[in-house]
Amino acid sequence: MRPNYFIIFALFCLAPVAAVAQFITSTNGPATGIENFEMQTNVIIVKGYGEIGTVTTGDGIISVIGKESVNITAGGKQYGIAIAFSANQAHTALIVDYDELDSLINGLDFLSKISYSVTTMPSFDAGLTTRSGFRIEAHSERRRGAIELFLKFGNIAKVPLTPDQFAQFQNLIGQAKTSLDATKSKNSSP
Repeated sequence: MRPNYFIIFALFCLAPVAAVAQFITSTNGPATGIENFEMQTNVIIVKGYGEIGTVTTGDGIISVIGKESVNITAGGKQYGIAIAFSANQAHTALIVDYDELDSLINGLDFLSKISYSVTTMPSFDAGLTTRSGFRIEAHSERRRGAIELFLKFGNIAKVPLTPDQFAQFQNLIGQAKTSLDATKSKNSSP
C-alpha cells in the first residue's frame, strides 16, 4: 500500500501554522490591571505582598496573598490578591484585581447558599470567573447528592472543596479585602 503523499504534505504544511497559533495564544498580555502595572518598563516597581491565610484540601493547599504594587519612579499604586494552589511539586497562582473583589465576595456568598431551586433543569453549573481566569463554581448532576463546589485555576487545576473549606476560603477573601482597604486608607492619609 502506497502512502498518501497528499496527507503527508498537508501535515507538514499545517505543523508551522499550529506552532504559530500556539505562540500567538501564549503571548497574550496579562489580563489584570495589577499585572499590567507591574510590567511597566524604565521605572522602579516595588511589589509588596503578605499572606492572608491558607485552606488545606485533599488535593493541596490554597493560599490567599494580599498585593500592593507601587511605581516609585512615576507614582501610582495598584492593589489586588494572588490566589495560589500548591500540590506536590506543582504550583499555580492567579491574580485578582482590587476592583474585582466585591464581585468575587458576592459570587462566593451566592454559591455558598445555592440550591437546586436555581434552575428547573435537572443539572447545572454556576460560577463566576475573574479577568485572570480564576473561577469559583458550583455543580449539580441530576439533582443527586450535595451540590459540589470548586475553585478553578484557568485550565490548570480544578480543586473540589467541602462546604467548610469553601467557607474558609470565603472568609480569607473577605479578610483580604479588609486588609487591602486598611492599607489603601493608611496610604491615602496625609
